Amino acid sequence: MEDSPLIVIGAGQAGLAAAWAAHRAGVRALVLEASDGPGGSWPHYYDGLTLFSPARFSSLPGLPMPGDPDRYPRRDEVVDYLRDYAARSEMDLRCGRRVERAERDGSGLVLTLSDGSRARSSAVVNATGGFGRPHRPDLPGLTDFTGTVLHAAEYRSPGPFAGRRVVVVGGGNSGVQIAAELAGTARVSLATRAPVAWTEQRPLGRDVHWWFVRSGLDVAPLSRLWRRIPVLVNDDGRYRAAFATGNPDRREMFTRAEGDKVTWPDGTVEKVDTLLLATGYRPALDHLAPTGALDAEGRPLHRGGVSTTVSGLGYVGLEFQRSFSSATLRGVGRDARHVVRRLLRDARR
Repeated sequence: MEDSPLIVIGAGQAGLAAAWAAHRAGVRALVLEASDGPGGSWPHYYDGLTLFSPARFSSLPGLPMPGDPDRYPRRDEVVDYLRDYAARSEMDLRCGRRVERAERDGSGLVLTLSDGSRARSSAVVNATGGFGRPHRPDLPGLTDFTGTVLHAAEYRSPGPFAGRRVVVVGGGNSGVQIAAELAGTARVSLATRAPVAWTEQRPLGRDVHWWFVRSGLDVAPLSRLWRRIPVLVNDDGRYRAAFATGNPDRREMFTRAEGDKVTWPDGTVEKVDTLLLATGYRPALDHLAPTGALDAEGRPLHRGGVSTTVSGLGYVGLEFQRSFSSATLRGVGRDARHVVRRLLRDARR
């Protein structure tokens, strides 16, 4: 069994930030990554994904994202940046090492990996983030729909949907971006329970993220107010202009799916080829179940990223973990410093 002063599970943005924080604290972290390289979920997102935050607000600690700081990076730029960040970082990165099970062992945790090996530490950071399990809502008739049902996690590009009738479910940034992209080749509707909550990308000439940081709304405790606000869609005018053309259009959520058709609230029944669910993700934390770290619904029991039930266990990358930006490139480093310091301090007691 291998022992390490700090183990990080996951080498996405959260795990890399945690490893960097450990290095700054004088500890070389053992980082266990299930896939064949660092980057987390980023390499698996759709081809046309473009960040809604500029490069200057999309960097991890210690390494600014290269290029024009005011541009909005695309998916592949983020993937390259994270791989470069990992290459420059002082950590012991092991790829192809999925953590299958965690168990308590005295004052620490023992992790069993997919290859049968085991690793132990008194300080473990779970950095699998909140994007490991695509969320499929319980929509009426969805399980019996005979057309194609895809989650946004499975969508790559608009080409395969040419000439098709597509309904995108979900009114967040990804749903809007995918619907607008698909409309170049398909007939698209965005189905949401409430109108899209548009917000200006650059109010008064400054990106909205600049205002978040300067106003203090980006950090705890003020950021907790954002939980009560609908998901905002940042737009410089292009997406609203796309919806103004009528393709895509926005509609109230359909009341039922049946066969290859959906029924809209006005009673209209329409044949649909594809339902594309841009309905978010949930943390993939099943490996922690044996430890008692999760509640009855599989959610982590924590305060500010430090487990309230398992000594030596912390989290980085959860939504609203400590702030509005906890699950973002710009916010994850702040949480990583906090959690790693707490875990290492407690382990030394």
